[in-house]
Amino acid sequence: MNGMLTLDQLSDLVSSGDIDTVVMAMPDMQGRLVGKRMTAPFFLDTGVHETHACNYLLTVDTDMEPVPGYKAASWAQGYGDFALKPDLSTLRRVPWLPGTAIVICDTVDHHGEDIPHAPRSILKKQLKRLAAMKMKAFMASELEFYLFDETYEGAHEKRYRGLKTPNWYIEDYHVFATTKEEGIMRAIRTGLEGAGIPVENSKGEWGPGQEEINVRYAEALEMADRHTLLKNGIKEIAWLHGKAVTFMAKWNYEQAGSSCHIHMSLWDEKAKDAHFFDEKAKPYGMSDLCQNFLAGQLRHAHEMTYFLAPVVNSYKRFVSGSFAPTNVVWSNDNRTAGFRMCGHGKSLRIECRVGGADLNPYLAYAALLATGLQGVEQKLSLEPEFTGDAYGGAGIPSLPKSLRDALTALEKSDTLRAALGDDVVEHYLHTGRWEQMEYERRVTDWELMRGFERG
Repeated sequence: MNGMLTLDQLSDLVSSGDIDTVVMAMPDMQGRLVGKRMTAPFFLDTGVHETHACNYLLTVDTDMEPVPGYKAASWAQGYGDFALKPDLSTLRRVPWLPGTAIVICDTVDHHGEDIPHAPRSILKKQLKRLAAMKMKAFMASELEFYLFDETYEGAHEKRYRGLKTPNWYIEDYHVFATTKEEGIMRAIRTGLEGAGIPVENSKGEWGPGQEEINVRYAEALEMADRHTLLKNGIKEIAWLHGKAVTFMAKWNYEQAGSSCHIHMSLWDEKAKDAHFFDEKAKPYGMSDLCQNFLAGQLRHAHEMTYFLAPVVNSYKRFVSGSFAPTNVVWSNDNRTAGFRMCGHGKSLRIECRVGGADLNPYLAYAALLATGLQGVEQKLSLEPEFTGDAYGGAGIPSLPKSLRDALTALEKSDTLRAALGDDVVEHYLHTGRWEQMEYERRVTDWELMRGFERG
């Protein structure tokens, strides 16, 4: 794929002077990339094996402040190191940064074992569970964000109020409106393509200055990596063009929220074309396995909502009539439902519409797989399809209405505790509770000040 590098190719580019810097990065709890910039020769000599980082990186808040009370790392334990071990299958060029390559790293202990509460480790654990069932998952993230004719510094100085967007009207699918934004959006599409992230399209979304970008589906771990690189890349490209973007779920209550719709399907681990969701004799082509998988997600939707909506702001997006779901139902090709069946034949897939653009893809994918596989293992029956307007449906279960409610549901979840591990669930419960506590004790501007750029 264009932009991807082998170690030998990197070595040649270093020798020729085309690459002088390699970013070694891990995804943190918020789904951001953190790590180090290595000189390329040093990476080839030493970094290719591993580098070290402070273990507080998985115990900090959005502002990078160490949060007390974690079992995994603390002042009392001295905040030691863990190791970042590069996954060389993720090595690629960064076309928008001169002479730069990047590699995503696994977060491991000094014996080379995955740190259990690291986001990439959490997803890999569910993929091992899937592999034991001779299956693999293909997934895709549809990410939305807002683009501003402002610099990040300028937006901060305005306290994120009265920011100028490229348009002042609804631009959903609007070609002329998005022409005004094409300078930056073209740079984003071509930049991501050059980094080995195959972009399918970009389009205007509902809000003024709101964009959606879609990249080609991939196996779950690769897609989570693409999602993380894409988000970081869009921020960097915007900054280089004197623009700002935000992936906050609800940056302005008067405007549409920004979502991350997640598409997923299960396939045979070895056979190229064996799609386990497709069975023409069934309603909408949904095989028994597909129905079981979706039934598990619906049954445990409340318990996993925290991993789809991780901060206080996330819950402001769940507004009736806004194309963000409010209820836990499934439907065929119905955008008012929390879970939508899309496509047909080999493209048949489940779309989870619950998540916001602020989610961590590794955690969200892991939670969706964990709950879906519970449905498969227990052969859960799928409830009847909901038809009509799910916003007005009487007697159907609603999503958690607040971070506090979502944390309560997660705390009581035997399913996610069994799948992810008690210590992992407790780690993220502590993260969510600290977020809630900080929100309650600070002024309201805090939400925008910390979430706009750093979220």
